[in-house]
Amino acid sequence: MPLNDEQNSDCDSSRFSESGASSSDSEYSRQSFTSDSSSKPSSPASTSPPKVVTFDEMMAAARNLSDLTLAHEIAVNENFHLQRIDHPQNSLPGRVRQIVHQAFWDRLEEDLKEDPPEYEHAIKLFDEIKEILLSFLNPGANRMRSQICEVLDTDLIRQQAQHDAVDIQGLANYVITTMGKMCAPVRDNDVNQLKATGNIVALFRQIFHVLDLMRMDNVNFTIQSLRPHLQRNLVDYERTKFQEILEETPSALDLTTEWIRESIQDELSSVSCEASSSSGAGGISKPNLSPTLVLTNSYLKLLQWDYQKKIIPETLVADEGRLRELSEKLNQLKIVACICLITSNMVGAAIEGIPDFGDKQKRISFVLLDGINKKTFDLKEALTAIGLKTCCEINQSLTERSFPPLNKEVHENLVGQICNVIEEDNPIRSLIDKRIQLYMRSLLASPCSQKSMTTIPGGLALIQTEVESIGSQFANIVNLNKQVYGPFYANIFRKLLFNKPVTSTADTDPPTN
Repeated sequence: MPLNDEQNSDCDSSRFSESGASSSDSEYSRQSFTSDSSSKPSSPASTSPPKVVTFDEMMAAARNLSDLTLAHEIAVNENFHLQRIDHPQNSLPGRVRQIVHQAFWDRLEEDLKEDPPEYEHAIKLFDEIKEILLSFLNPGANRMRSQICEVLDTDLIRQQAQHDAVDIQGLANYVITTMGKMCAPVRDNDVNQLKATGNIVALFRQIFHVLDLMRMDNVNFTIQSLRPHLQRNLVDYERTKFQEILEETPSALDLTTEWIRESIQDELSSVSCEASSSSGAGGISKPNLSPTLVLTNSYLKLLQWDYQKKIIPETLVADEGRLRELSEKLNQLKIVACICLITSNMVGAAIEGIPDFGDKQKRISFVLLDGINKKTFDLKEALTAIGLKTCCEINQSLTERSFPPLNKEVHENLVGQICNVIEEDNPIRSLIDKRIQLYMRSLLASPCSQKSMTTIPGGLALIQTEVESIGSQFANIVNLNKQVYGPFYANIFRKLLFNKPVTSTADTDPPTN
């Protein structure tokens, strides 16, 4: 059962080429780690009472999950970066922020206008600026570090303020010059604009704004620098972090176990039905099931997962956003493929002479099916519009070639067949779904060197490019997941297939089957 070594790194999961993802998607799945499962009755196979998880253990598991998710996102998502959150000014957070900030800067302006001026708030701001500037420095930049500490020495500035000898503008100019030396080229214009600001309070305000931008640039540069290191060590890091989570929260594999258990039951039922229909023999025993086949079926379920209602298995939390996105894209592709296949079967002769009709119909379908995964989307209305538009395009082409348009019966049948795709048991929809599942299964079973050779089943030619793109991204996610969590899956299979006790740690060398 070589789950952790299967396809050994699979070309490093194509160098983690999948992109996008939202970290907020993992918050929903965080419940599966942090929910208190100690109140649940132990399973019949368990001989020990459930462990009570303390609050500290729960928080430790949550921190480990956060670290794991962040490292995973940085490594696999080349476009991952942090950005400032600017609330709209007409929103409640935006108004509160504006009021609080304006009150602060108004107070600073009042202090500086007093006679003599009150510099304490300004001195505290210079101290904060000094700490920010120092945080930008590399460990070896001792000369600039000493210079910043010397010029922005708050004790010295405070003594100068007591004798009304402090040069606030001069200190601000030094800060601007130093920022210009430290900032990324993209911030040069922002720093230069500071020099044209005459009001000292407005200048302070703008300095902090640009420093915030520089801090974000610095963080994103650090992320970019760390990415190659994380990619090289991601498997070991994630596995170690998840082991820590498992030690803190023993129930951290409950959903994963149930996910695999369902696939085992499905496979047993499928094999039993095939055996009884062919020879009348009984079903197959659990130990004779292939863990690799069962795990592949489990992964394929993720493409039809109800992400709104069901919590994803714990071992896939870090990829939930990507899996949800692929599932939604695939759902749209299935409908498009059904529309194209129905049109080709019903009016194939009429569209034969229309150049690029299939591609045009596909583009129209994608536009009208945009937002198909939203609860408010009216699929029936969209399919009707696609059917009518299809008939209109066909009739226009037939008229241009001096052929009679589609008769009323064919027109109504074509629109009706396209609208019937909305039914879950629609035979065309079921056929397309089976062929996509077949392709994805073949893709997951193929070695890395042969993935590009996987043949697209019939009926999917018009969406071949899109299906291949989704399949490649899905295979990358699955292969990396196998590398990281293979030992944990091996333990689960020992328990479910062979009734062997689960070890407290992941076995890095599981037995083969």
